[in-house]
Order: sequence, then C-alpha cells, then structure tokens
Amino acid sequence: MTHVPLRPIGAPRDQALDTASFEAHLARAEPLEARLAERRAEVHAGWGESYAARVHKKGKLTARERVERLKDPGTSVFEVGTFTNYGEEFPGGVKSPAAGVVTAFVKVMGRWCVVIANDNTVASGSWWPRTPEKIQRAQMMALRLKLPTLYLVDCSGLFLPEQSRSFPGARGAGHIFKMNSLLSASGVPQLAGVFGDCIAGGGYMPIISDRVYMTEQAYMVIAGAALIKGAKSQKITSLSIGGPEVHVHQSGCADIRVPDDEALLTGLRGEVAKLPSSGADFYRHGAGAVPPLHPPRELLGLLPPDHRVAYEAEQVLARLCDQSLFWEVMPEIGEEMICGVGKVGGLYAGFVINRQGLVGDPEAPTRQRPAAILYRGGIAKVAAFSRACNADGIPLVWLQDIAGFDIGLEAERQGLLAYGSSLIYTNSTNSVPMFTVLLRKASGAGYYAMSGMPYDPVVQLATPISRLSVMEGRTLAIAAHNTKLDDDFEIVTKDPEERAKIEQSMREVEQRIEGDMDPYVAARRLDTDEIVSVTELRSYLEVLIEASYQNTGSRRIKNPRIWSLHDLEVLTSEVR
Repeated sequence: MTHVPLRPIGAPRDQALDTASFEAHLARAEPLEARLAERRAEVHAGWGESYAARVHKKGKLTARERVERLKDPGTSVFEVGTFTNYGEEFPGGVKSPAAGVVTAFVKVMGRWCVVIANDNTVASGSWWPRTPEKIQRAQMMALRLKLPTLYLVDCSGLFLPEQSRSFPGARGAGHIFKMNSLLSASGVPQLAGVFGDCIAGGGYMPIISDRVYMTEQAYMVIAGAALIKGAKSQKITSLSIGGPEVHVHQSGCADIRVPDDEALLTGLRGEVAKLPSSGADFYRHGAGAVPPLHPPRELLGLLPPDHRVAYEAEQVLARLCDQSLFWEVMPEIGEEMICGVGKVGGLYAGFVINRQGLVGDPEAPTRQRPAAILYRGGIAKVAAFSRACNADGIPLVWLQDIAGFDIGLEAERQGLLAYGSSLIYTNSTNSVPMFTVLLRKASGAGYYAMSGMPYDPVVQLATPISRLSVMEGRTLAIAAHNTKLDDDFEIVTKDPEERAKIEQSMREVEQRIEGDMDPYVAARRLDTDEIVSVTELRSYLEVLIEASYQNTGSRRIKNPRIWSLHDLEVLTSEVR
C-alpha cells in the first residue's frame, strides 16, 4: 500500500506517430507558436520604446525590468493574464497592453511568489477596464496557494476616460482592497514597493501590506497635487504631500525609505528571505525532480491542431510526468477518461484527461463509440477520483479536450444529469488546488464538468490550438436556423433569393462563432488566464504543482501510506 505503482507510459516519438503525420502537425502548429511569440513581444513592449525611455530618463526601471531583477538568477517569469484586453481599442485609438499590469509567478529567494507590477510604460501604470479584475485574479491565486504577494506599485490611479468601466461593480477597483484584507486575514505575507506615482486607489493598494518600501521618487496620496490645486487652491507637489519624508517618518503608512529602484528590489528580496522556506523538498520525500523520458517539445507535433483528428492521450501524459511514469486508477471503468497520478518536479499530482478516437461501449461490447465525450462510467470515475485527490491533498490537473456530455434517450435514462451534478458538486467543493489546461476543444457542459473557469481552478491555461465554446460554429448555425432546415439539415425553401439569404446568415453565424472560439478572445476577456505553447505546459505545471506544496500547514497533504486512492484501487480491482 505504501508503494505508488508508477509505471512507464507513452512511447518514443517515432513509435507514437508516423513521421509524415508528425511533420504535418508541426507545419500547422509552428505558425501558431510564432504568432504567440510575436504577440507576447508586442504586449511586453507596452506603449513602446519611447515610453520606456521616459521611464529610464527619470532614473527608474520599467515594470518588467523590475520583475527581472526581483527574480532569482537563472529562473523564469511565469506570467498570467498577458493577453488581457489584447486587441481592444479604447476611445482615441489607444490600447492597454496586458491591461497595464504585469501579474506573474516569480521565484524569489527560493520561494514562489505572486508579483503584481503596474506597467509604468502604459499610461503611467493606470488602471483600465479589466485591470482591477486581473489584479484580483492574481490575488486570488496567491490566496488559494498561500503564496507571498509582492506589489510593485507605480500607479497613477484609474484611467479616467474609462473610469465607469473600472470603478463601480462587484469586481471594480475597490475590490482589490478587500482582497488585500482577505490575504492579510489568511496570513498570506504581502510586501509592497512604491516606486513612483501612487494616487487614489493606487495609494490604498500597498497600505495593508506587511512591509512597505518607498523610493525617493515615490509618493502615496489620496489626491494628487493637481486635484488639490483645483479643489483648495494650494500650490504644492505630490512628493511634498505624500513622499517618503511624510509616510516613513510622520504618518507611518510606509516602513522603509530607499534611494532607488535597485535598492528597493534588494530590500524586497531580503524580506522574502525572512519568510519560511518552501516545503516542497519535504514533500518530495528525498526524491528529486526528473524530466520526462519523452521530451515535452514533442507535444507540438503529437497534438493535431485539427480538433477532429484523434491522438493517444497517454502520449501527452508521458511528456508531462517525471520519467514518463504514471499510475492509472480504475482503468477498466469509463474508458473514455484517464485518471491517475504522476509526479511533476518530484511532487505527486493527479491527472484527468480525455481519451480521443473510439472506445468500447459497456452497454454493447461489440460496438464502439466516440471518446472525448462524458458517459456515465467516465463521469462516475472522474468524480470518485476527484474526491479521493481532495481527501489525500493531491493537486489535480485537468487536461481538457472534450466535446461535451453524451446526449439522447439512453443518456437521459441513465441519469447523466444527476451523475454530472455529482461531479460538479465535487469540483465545486474541493479544497485541493486544481489547475485546468485547455489542450484543444473545451465544449459545452463538459468544459464545466472538467473544472473550467466557472468552477474556480486556481489557474486555467489555454494553448494556441484551444477552442472554447458551447458548440462548433457549423453546429450552432444549424441549431439557430433549425426551423428553416429539414431532417437532413438541408434548407427547405425553393425560393432562390430566400435560400441565398439563409445560406449567407448561416455562414455569418458560423464565422462569428469560429472567431469567438479563438483563445486570444477568451484571454482578452479573462475567460482564461494565459495562453502557453504546448511545449511550455510541463514548465508551467512544475511551477503550479511546486507552489501547491510550498506552504506547509495551510492544507491537508497526506503521505502515500494513508491515501484514499489506494482504497479506491483495491475496491475497484476486486470488482473486476
């Protein structure tokens, strides 16, 4: 029982897929990967070199330069929310790359932290529509994982021309300060560095932090000098109102005064070093992180960009799990789903992934049926596995490539609505960290059932080939025009003019739905947290799984001797 029976999974690339198909998939995927890299670079540039030069002229660093200096040498920054507001133009033709704020998982002094940094090259770090929601999303990630939260503040307050879209509402700018309070109440360390403008809401953002640093150029004010001049006819500067001389030495709203950006970042690193170290090594039980036997970069050619083409789900797991070792649980039940445990970075994680192609039908042993659909057995298996992972404290990774639930008379007779409700209840009430990856298609209620964004995964990732929708564009066009079609989905009318109008309308619906399924549309609206290359999935999962184990004592993490999963395995194997 103490042994976790991890077994080899997957096969070398040349055995997993023929070379011609692999290269064909690569040829379609590589332009999508290149587009991802280009769009990231576009976002990272903010408002461009001239605005970065203005920041440097003041003797300051840009937001991304600050994050780079804050992180441990040799580590990477794992950004989330990169494409918030992407492609959206505001009045006057202006854009807000990344909604004017950088949010990322960053390793500082050996500890994973959530960093929130106002982009001072985009309207002086102003808050745009969706900026507050993005900041709150990052704060929630920190709260769920109990990660130290670092605010790099350089914010001139709301972007006033769009204030009506970021000030009011349940997730308006003021909710950031409630999240500050919830983090504090939960004992999550918060550290703030104030580098420049810190006006109105920006002035409140650092105050609840446990430690507040200010540079000589920094100030925190409820209202800036310009507003005070208009309201009270007083000619004073913002620095004299709320600079470090006031807040470090008089008001006590800040703790430490430093000369410049570099000194402040050094100070923050020193503060993080005083926190408890990561518990990840303890939970590795002496074992180290071992890369997969089969390289993760091969996923680029193994995952067909065409969502209608099948592939072996085992090959994906083999390129995400340490040493390509995996323990599949309940393999003979619900064949359309794979549930099991592997290690990522030396730490146990549960995985749920949709099989593709055709699988057996337990109701008719000689018949096959499509996978990538939730049937009764698969739903029950996934729900039991999810509950067991929650009981055992094992972080859970959902790898979605799903077309939805089974439908029809037999599905209703079997009570799929009730089984689906059980799974939804389980995922809604789990306390263990859960992470969702949209590999390709994420359709209908299957997206919900497999812990899609409405069910609060800590992080949801998408790939450049993912598609998020209720149904495909062609299917939706048929449904929307159902009264004008016969049983074979052919247009009923014989009138040429009316037929042409219906055909045009169906094409427009299909094109619009296909456009809405673009992952960048979802990322723009914060309907997914980040778009990552399929070759980056392993790296992102390493960060998220290690972060799940970092803070000892914040949640139940059982050792493998007392896992509920072992009981589940025995009970189901004896039925066989």
